[in-house]
Parts: sequence; structure tokens; C-alpha cells
Amino acid sequence: SRCIREGDTVARLAGDEFTLVLADMAHPDHAVQVVRKVLDSLSRPFHIAGYELYTSASLGMTLYPMDDTSIDGLLRNADIAMYRAKDHGGNSYHFYSADLTTKAREQLSMENDMRRALEREEFVLHYQPIISLKNEKVVALEALLRWNHPQRGLILPSEFMPLAEETGLVVPIGEWVLRTAIRYGTRLARAGLPWIRVAVNMSAHQFRQAEIVRIIERMLAAAGANANQFQLEITESVLMQNVEATTKALNAFSDIGLELSLDDFGTGYSSLSYLQRFPIDVLKIDRSFVRDIPMNPDDSAIANAIISMAHSLDMEVIAEGVESREQLQFLRDRGCDNVQGNYLSAPKSLEDVTQILATEKKFAEEMSR
Repeated sequence: SRCIREGDTVARLAGDEFTLVLADMAHPDHAVQVVRKVLDSLSRPFHIAGYELYTSASLGMTLYPMDDTSIDGLLRNADIAMYRAKDHGGNSYHFYSADLTTKAREQLSMENDMRRALEREEFVLHYQPIISLKNEKVVALEALLRWNHPQRGLILPSEFMPLAEETGLVVPIGEWVLRTAIRYGTRLARAGLPWIRVAVNMSAHQFRQAEIVRIIERMLAAAGANANQFQLEITESVLMQNVEATTKALNAFSDIGLELSLDDFGTGYSSLSYLQRFPIDVLKIDRSFVRDIPMNPDDSAIANAIISMAHSLDMEVIAEGVESREQLQFLRDRGCDNVQGNYLSAPKSLEDVTQILATEKKFAEEMSR
């Protein structure tokens, strides 16, 4: 209230949302001055019950009559702009523009489509082979989510997973991925195909579910699957959010027989002392360190150091994003265990990857005669 003029209005809408109505502004810049006062005022500590509390705000701004002439329209515009300010890290402000409405509509449409996609069985898994550098055979498959949208065709997760994370849909989608990958891995084992691990990425939301170990146990039991055929891939950033809780969760996964893989290694801030505490079986060298080897000496040194460190900790190493023969040879010479990337095989449909494994089995049988 101290930030606005007499004649302006400040009101609480609901929860932690407030509305400021600034009347008779001569220029939009004057509104910016008020908003900066608000941000500055809220940035100072509040002294409550002997504690210093800090808060921040995200503000969305819309102009009458340029943006809209109705109260509902103006409130909607301000709300859209506020979420854009939040998307940019919060503690800031953002003016409404027409393209924000377009983006909001697109996101709402995609969210609605995503909610129906599970019911309509539009999600599919593709599998990227992981190849051993010791015998050049497929030793694992990484399950990768795709959305077969009825209008837009095949959509990669980078286009829809951020929204799934934001809306919480990542949890039911993630459960579908786990259940589907477990069923497929079980089919492989029963078909007498070579022993192949199936790796599944796990989001932060899934990892933090209180009952996630029990959920996976029920999935394994329903499929009649062996837990040691499956590998959970967890990113470094997820690992370091709450070390004590993470250690407990990882030990629970390990206790039921699941392999654990640390994805995107080298891009986060994990301490080596913490790494020793976690029951990690596999380190995956992030593609950003593989992309420029062997030409870039820094990336080459990092990749080499990760391989040596992982082996000293009795961990397996996978290099992802291998796109050339030179990268492959460098990794082989440095003792990397396994590799994956489009140079060896792009992610493939269920039918295609099954055919590859069946062919490999047939070849192995012929060689043994």
C-alpha cells in the first residue's frame, strides 16, 4: 500500500495473488516505477516472531485500453504476464503482449492433449541400443519416450516434458513408461533373446514419490520380471537435491535388485565423496563432453578422467552421443565400457529393435555350431 498513490487500488485476489490497479498513468514507465518500488519493498526482510523472513514477487502488467477493455480480459492478461515473469526466474515483472496469449493457448491445448494422450495410447517408446566396446554386441536398451500426436506427428520429449513437469502429468506419464519398458524387457527374456538390460529415465517428481519403490515392485511382480534386468537413470541434479533422502531412496532401489545409472554425469555439482556413498552401478558421460572429442583437448581430458574415476569406484561407464568413428575409437582406446549414439544406432521402434536382437541371436547360434 505504501508503494502506490492515493486513488490507486491494491487488493488480495486469493492465496498469494494480489492485484494493483494504477489509475490515470500518464506513461507505462510510471507503472514500471511503481512495480520496482513493490519489488524493492518485498525484498527487504520481514521480522516476525524473532525470525528474519525473505520473500519475492513476480508481477504481470497489462495496459488499458490497449490490451483489453474488460475487467476479465485485463485480469487474464496480467495473469499470463505474471507466469512469464515466473518463467524467467521470478522476482521480476513482465508486460503482457499478444504473443503471450498465443503461447498460453498453445500450452493449454498441449496440456489438454497430453491428458488425453494416455487414455488414447498415443505415447510410444523407442529404444536406443547401448553397445559394448568389448564385443560390439547390444548389452542394453535405453527406453525413450515419444508422443505420436494425431495432428502434429511424432513429438520429442523436449517439446512436451517441461510442460508435463510443470503440470504434474510427468508422474502418470513416467509410470506408463516404467510399466511399458518392464513389460517389453520381460518379453525379451521370455523370447530367449540375449540378456539385455532396459534403462528407463526417472524424473525428479517420480524419484521423490513416497511410494515409488513399492510402485516399481508391483510393476515387476505384475509382469513377472527380474528387477536386475532393469536400470533406472537418474540425473546428477536430482541426485544432489537432498543427499540424505537420495541415499535412502537409492539404497531401497538397489535392495530390490535394480541397477542405478547416473545420467548426464559431469554437468552437475556432485561431490566425489557423495558419489562414493551412493550405490551407483553406471556413470554416463554426458554428450556435451563427447561431442568434440578427440579434437578438443579439454573435453578429451574430462572424458578420460571420468572413465578412470568410474573404474576406480568399480562403476561401468557409458558414453552417450557418439556420432563418429573418431569418437568411438578414442573411447575404445581409453577403456570406456559401452557407448550409445546415432553413429551406432538411432533410437528405434519396438519392432525394429526386436528384429536387431533376434538377428544377433541367430548369428550367435550359427557361430556356436
